[in-house]
Parts: sequence; C-alpha cells; structure tokens
Amino acid sequence: MDTNLAVLIDGDNIPSAHIKEMMEEIAKYGNPTIKRIYGDWTKPHLNKWKSVLLENAIQPIQQYGYTQGKNATDSAMIIDAMDILYSNKVDGFCLVSSDSDFTRLATRLREASMKVIGIGEKKTPDPFIVACDKFIYIEILKNNSKENENENDKAKTKESRKQNVDKITPKVVRLISQTISDVADEDGWAFLGDVGSLLQKKQPNFDSRNYGFQKLTPMIDSIEKFEIESRENSNSRFKLIYVRNK
Repeated sequence: MDTNLAVLIDGDNIPSAHIKEMMEEIAKYGNPTIKRIYGDWTKPHLNKWKSVLLENAIQPIQQYGYTQGKNATDSAMIIDAMDILYSNKVDGFCLVSSDSDFTRLATRLREASMKVIGIGEKKTPDPFIVACDKFIYIEILKNNSKENENENDKAKTKESRKQNVDKITPKVVRLISQTISDVADEDGWAFLGDVGSLLQKKQPNFDSRNYGFQKLTPMIDSIEKFEIESRENSNSRFKLIYVRNK
C-alpha cells in the first residue's frame, strides 16, 4: 500500500528551478496526494514559481505579509499542516524549506507517528534537519538533473559536481563503522539494508549522493576500512549485500 504524503512548500524560501526533480524524489517515498505552496503571490520574487505550478499540479496558497519583517507564510503552512494531520488523510509529510522555523512542526508531526521528509538547501540549520526522519539537499537533485546538457557543457558539469560533493571525512567513516558494529552478527557482518536504515535514524541528512555516489554500496566499497560480500538470496534474484569493518 502506497504512503500518502502531504507536500507543503515554503515558496518564499525555496527556488523553483528544480521542482521537477523535487517531485520525482518525493515520489520515491510515497504518493503526494496533497501539494501546496505558500507565499505572497503579489510579490515579484514568486513569478518563477507561477509557470511551474500547473504542470506539477501544485496548489498556490495566498498569504499576505501582514507585518513588515514577520513571515506570515510560515504560520499559514503550520496551521494547514495541523489541519491536514487531524484530517487523517495522509501517512506522512514532506516539508520543503530551508527555514528552521519548521523545526517544531516537524517534531510535532513525528510525535503523531507521521513520517516527515525534509527538503532544503545545504544552508538549512541543523535543528530542522534532525527533526525530520530524512532530509534531502536540493543541491543533490541539481547534480542529478544535468543529463540533457550538450557535449560542450559536460566537462563543466563534471567540475561543478566535484565542487558540490562533500568529502568522506574520518568522522563519516567512524559513523559508518560504528553503525556496522551496531547491527553486525557475531562474525561482524551486517546486512547493508539495516546499516542504511540506522544511518538514516542517526543522521537524517546522510545520503550517499552527498558524497558523489548514487548508492550506499559503491560509497562503502570506496572506503578501504570496510569489506563487502554479496550473498545469494533464495527468495529473490537479487543478491544480498553484507558489510563489515576490516
């Protein structure tokens, strides 16, 4: 059964350029049955959003800024989220914003057993990131949307990708190593699926794509401190991947 998601977008805080990639990413986690974007549509800075709303079936919600310096959009989005929560029509929420003002909302939704996925830019403050079950950086989606560029731009694209990729630091290696130990059997082997799930719980913004790898397997394989083993799966044609610390 598909997970029904409410997608709530902070239009004042998120660029429209990669909405297609954002919606494709959200579709991996469930069916976006409610899609709303909040902002003051009388303001020129939201003009770019207007052209992509219809093609992505996103409902614009008008919210005037009543007071200078106060963000009325945040309040409208939070009130709507609570209304949707109590309607019992969804199983989870996708909050698209880089604003830490949604930290308490994410926490409250999770307290109500809702799955909460956050999407925002790398400038997003840590409190909002850790309040979500999973947090995805828009910069990752930008990197993955370069496929249709012409031959002359490919070298440039590769270079810009390198600049956006995070380094695998000793801290990241320790996090993976400890996580493997946490779920390993007596021989030290851990099922990669369990490792990935626990990494996500420990660090919601952990994503192999942050480090330039599409999947966790090649990322771990690139680190000399770990070894990988493929095992036959009697219930499927796909092999099971196990990892352990060297």
